[in-house]
Amino acid sequence: MTHEAGIPLGIRFKLLSDTPQDSAAQVVGDVVVGDYRDLDTLRDFARGCDVITFDHEHVPTEHLRALEAEGIPVRPGPDALVHAQDKGVMRAKLDAIGIPCPRHRIVSDPADVAAFAAEGEGFPVVLKTVRGGYDGKGVWVVGSAEEAAEPFKAGVPVLAEEKVDFVRELAANVVRSPHGQAVAYPVVESRQVDGVCDTVIAPAPGLDEALALEAERMALNIAKELGVVGHLAVELFQTRDGRVLVNELAMRPHNSGHWTMDGAITSQFANHVRAVLDLPLGDPRPRAKWTVMVNVLGGDFPDMYSAYLHCMARDPELQIHMYGKDVKPGRKVGHVNTYGDDLDEVLERARHAAGYLRGTITE
Repeated sequence: MTHEAGIPLGIRFKLLSDTPQDSAAQVVGDVVVGDYRDLDTLRDFARGCDVITFDHEHVPTEHLRALEAEGIPVRPGPDALVHAQDKGVMRAKLDAIGIPCPRHRIVSDPADVAAFAAEGEGFPVVLKTVRGGYDGKGVWVVGSAEEAAEPFKAGVPVLAEEKVDFVRELAANVVRSPHGQAVAYPVVESRQVDGVCDTVIAPAPGLDEALALEAERMALNIAKELGVVGHLAVELFQTRDGRVLVNELAMRPHNSGHWTMDGAITSQFANHVRAVLDLPLGDPRPRAKWTVMVNVLGGDFPDMYSAYLHCMARDPELQIHMYGKDVKPGRKVGHVNTYGDDLDEVLERARHAAGYLRGTITE
């Protein structure tokens, strides 16, 4: 999708891919298959590139520092990206710049988890491995010290956080360029199912204007203080007592911003490309009153062609985006976007289409 955004600008991409079957490898012309964890592979790949950017945060920080030391522009740079790679580093930095977060600290063993719980409201508490987790992986909600043993088996530091009493999850998406220009998209509501993003509503319905502006300012401030270049997604909790707390950071085009492909004047992907190349950023304003994105999760229905016939005929305004992935149960294989003036109608259209593409709706 980032490649698609660069095509109208004549931008040529070179891709380092794990396998030839990766989504981007199916569309980018210049593909190198290799291991992003190997520094020599990264060095060879980077030759001839004007700038390096990412679609995930897992490239080792020290490798990115080595590329920068050799004069290769990396955006976002390792000093920024580490805050999306390491939850402990992220929490410490957000504390230092005064960004509200859930109560937290690094814990050493199950007994320390129990002590952390006792310092607050008690169990349950949330445990996260500081590196490597996403879509609910690497995250545990534990109700006792006995339940807290599993996270420590990974052999990496574990972050304990209070279990926030929240009304809903929000996301603030912003984009920042190297010379400091920044834009903010409307704050969205993100609805999760089994720890995986299911639905995004733009803008977040019923969100107080002052709280929405606070969330946007918070995200812009984080991008500035961390030196982010490119897209930054700030995942938030809206608490029952009327606050917003930062849950996670992602420094790349993000699932909570996929609605912008059809619902904003300039998509998150187009603005990420512009930022990485230090071009003037595009307008982030929405095109419609409401835009809804629903993820298409893999099920037992791999026949997409007949599903397309139904969905496109039923809703000519529907926008379908499939990723070219093998269909596996629970795997994100695409998303749909709908838009319009009536939120209930827009939600129903998106849910029907995603359900039909998955095979859970058959009429």
